[in-house]
Amino acid sequence: MIAESGKIRKREEAIAALLACSTIAEAAKSAGISEPTLLRWLKEEEFSADYRAARRVSVNVAVTRLQQASSSAVDTLVSIMQDAEKAASVRLSAARSVLEFAIKAGEMQELEERMQELETTLERMAAAAEEKS
Repeated sequence: MIAESGKIRKREEAIAALLACSTIAEAAKSAGISEPTLLRWLKEEEFSADYRAARRVSVNVAVTRLQQASSSAVDTLVSIMQDAEKAASVRLSAARSVLEFAIKAGEMQELEERMQELETTLERMAAAAEEKS
């Protein structure tokens, strides 16, 4: 039982190291295991699934932080864009960034809406097919 909990802890440390280190060799060293052991674990479905789940959480945390900072970033761009004392090239660069980001955000919203419509249509089609059978 103690050996099992130690193995679980080592695997958790390995996953944390994989998230923090830039190479598998560094992650193995950081977790206190050999590189071949870490490579073997990565081939195991359960470990690999746990690692993917941890990566998703890590990415979600980073995305949330970026979203929280985006309002401040927009304020900064708008402030630079409207500052008559800044060089015209700097103001133009800020204005271009604002426009590019606004266009991309609009495109992403449109794609999201279209995907939602497609998903709704597919759900309706699946429900209709179920009713017929």
